[in-house]
Amino acid sequence: MKKRLLKSLLFGSTIVLGTMVSCDKNDGPGDNTDGASGPDNSPRQYVTLTAAFPDDEGTAGNGGTLAYALTLEEASDDSKEIDIWTDGYSLRSQRTARVQGSINGNFLYNIQYTGPNGGIFNKYRVSGGKNFEDTNEELNVSGILGAAPRWVKAAEGVGVGVNISGASAPIDPEKAEAGTQTYEYTRGTASIAIIDLDDPRVPNTTEFEFPLTQAEKEAGYSVGRLDVPIIRGNKIFIGCAVSKVDPTNLVRTVNSETQAVTWSWGNDAGNIKGTATLVIDYPSLANPKLIWSTQSNYGNNSYRTMTQYIGDDGHIYQSTGVNTTSHPHILRIDKNTNDYDNTYLFDLSQALGTSNLTGIRAWRYIKDGIGIVLYTETGVAGGYVALVDLNAKTATKLATENQTDVGFSGLSAAQNGGKALQGSLTQFQNIGLAGDYVYVPLTPNGKDGNLYIVNWKNKTIAKGIKLKGQTGSFYLGAY
Repeated sequence: MKKRLLKSLLFGSTIVLGTMVSCDKNDGPGDNTDGASGPDNSPRQYVTLTAAFPDDEGTAGNGGTLAYALTLEEASDDSKEIDIWTDGYSLRSQRTARVQGSINGNFLYNIQYTGPNGGIFNKYRVSGGKNFEDTNEELNVSGILGAAPRWVKAAEGVGVGVNISGASAPIDPEKAEAGTQTYEYTRGTASIAIIDLDDPRVPNTTEFEFPLTQAEKEAGYSVGRLDVPIIRGNKIFIGCAVSKVDPTNLVRTVNSETQAVTWSWGNDAGNIKGTATLVIDYPSLANPKLIWSTQSNYGNNSYRTMTQYIGDDGHIYQSTGVNTTSHPHILRIDKNTNDYDNTYLFDLSQALGTSNLTGIRAWRYIKDGIGIVLYTETGVAGGYVALVDLNAKTATKLATENQTDVGFSGLSAAQNGGKALQGSLTQFQNIGLAGDYVYVPLTPNGKDGNLYIVNWKNKTIAKGIKLKGQTGSFYLGAY
């Protein structure tokens, strides 16, 4: 593969880097052997399921990802069973692959996560069963995004990868002991890469100092992770993991065993002013800025699942959640202002009528203001499914056979005899959609389960094909 740097331009504090990547490529739809694999213009034939298995140390779901493609008839047949652990196709990635799919399910995309090949993009053609063809349109985006990039399909045919690094608020122990330490925060550098998924290449990248204002910086705000970008019109909207410390409060901690002294800035998360989204022009990647919600102060950078969707009304609907901690809110970004609509808030706990804190582990906008959510509930074992009406702000719970199994929600080490149990919904990646039907593979950690098929129009749920389980493993998504 050849990579040629075309230009490097400095615009104010923003560095815009344009790149062209040329690769050897296989034939695409229509047997165009001399060109790119192209877009997904063919009718849907398959629903692809993905699943993760443990690494060599036994960490659940951390060893890699397998894929298996079912016909729609196979998917709905609850008399059949698949064993993806024996029959699946291994997608390239040292750890769990972060898989994206094309609109009709005929292509999968992945950027390998960590390891010597971390940051390598691959595209696969789906051919049924364990047959996936690598299109040989490999890209290396590690130079701009690092070896563990956060990325999604941000629009059909367009991927966006993001990263932030270098943010810090250092403490000198001698100054801390003397009482002369001052708060000095470095905002860090944000990186963005556009990936053409139809003709795999990187048409544009950028790096810039993260655009916290001076006042926000001095107040102790920081952003440690970016994720889940979505493109609407001429803007990209990117979720942010916002933190806040108290710059006036240095905390001294002494290790009870070693007597070693460490210093940190006091946590001030309770005073975060709101949920934040990074907005930048597309495709130029210029003019980065932050917008803030006053309706919620939860983070929105997610973990391994897409959390932002464009509704039929043109607004963006964005769920809240940071890393493996999920929250109940769905916010709205107005199509006319490209800012939060601070008159709108969907609260899943309220919609379900529970006083417990619910967490949206994964969700997908379907149509006509209707979405589907996979969620957990604080103090309640299991993982649950509901259809939500974002206009009426209501929720309809859909029952599944093993929904109370703790393998969905997980257990802490203290709750599980010294060893934590990873909840399978904490790593869930994608909910499949084909016509009037939604496809959700549900397996508790280490146990059998089923593919569930939801008819969103009549609010029914039915069991599909059986999914064989394996120790430390679980299904991640449908495409």
